[in-house]
Amino acid sequence: MTSIPLPTPASPLRIGTRASPLAMAQANLAAAALVAAHGLDPRALEILPMTATGDKIQDRALAEVGGKALWTRELDIALDAKVIDMAVHSLKDVETLRDERFFLAAMLERADPRDRMVVPDDGTARTIADLPHGARLGTSSPRRAAQVRRIRPDLETPLLRGNVATRLAKLAAGDADATLLAAAGLARLGMDAIGTAQPIDLLLPAASQGAIGIECRAEDAPLRGLIAAVDHAPTHAAVAAERAFLAALGGDCRSPVAAHARWLDDGALRLDAEIYSEDGADHVAGSTQVTGAADAAALARRLLDEAPDAVRRLFAA
Repeated sequence: MTSIPLPTPASPLRIGTRASPLAMAQANLAAAALVAAHGLDPRALEILPMTATGDKIQDRALAEVGGKALWTRELDIALDAKVIDMAVHSLKDVETLRDERFFLAAMLERADPRDRMVVPDDGTARTIADLPHGARLGTSSPRRAAQVRRIRPDLETPLLRGNVATRLAKLAAGDADATLLAAAGLARLGMDAIGTAQPIDLLLPAASQGAIGIECRAEDAPLRGLIAAVDHAPTHAAVAAERAFLAALGGDCRSPVAAHARWLDDGALRLDAEIYSEDGADHVAGSTQVTGAADAAALARRLLDEAPDAVRRLFAA
């Protein structure tokens, strides 16, 4: 019998989320997990969608207009004002250093962290190597652009922004010859048959890719306890290592960086990471076993020490 006060249909908990179809799907996953963990009536949870500033701006790179805060600003304001009780985020889109007023109370089990390459009409290209010479692979991610250009310097990487449906429509309209989308997002939208997953050793994912986080107000201890029941500890530890690596680097949305932590068969947590120059021509990579944030931070310092100036200058650490 839990001592945590549970919500009821008469007094539901309000879950804030971005209004995009993917964000709504993720909020529903979080709500379903809470319902299952506590035996709640589904009506005891109410999902409140909000349009994020980042969803309104489609014609410029994120780094030019405010960075990752554009995905969280509206939800942060609503959470602080107690308009919502918790917020559900794609953790890849959440700033590494968060306001102390908010607490990341749980992460759901991580989905497939890989990227999927999509070409119009599901053409013959299955990997980046298959794309024709000089093809345009559209992306808004500095990480993906640098990785693609490192593998194929002949490719162009024009800006391609928007939610999944928008990017697919732009691809179909000929704005690019191919694009990369997160496998987890496609799966959550029921589109997991679209495109071809790229091997992790070819395209190391972004930190936190595939992970969903649930935040609440740090002062709300009862709610923190309620949300903690759906936390997936292996995911939380792996993503925390990736985020600690980012924090130690001091990068921003302009900094091409990849980091992925995975559990090995012997129970160890291994963190692989890469940092790049903007054009992908220079990069350094490394890995380490992680038992805490200090190990991730040490890897960041080592990579910065080894990096050429074209890479190091993109990071503020």
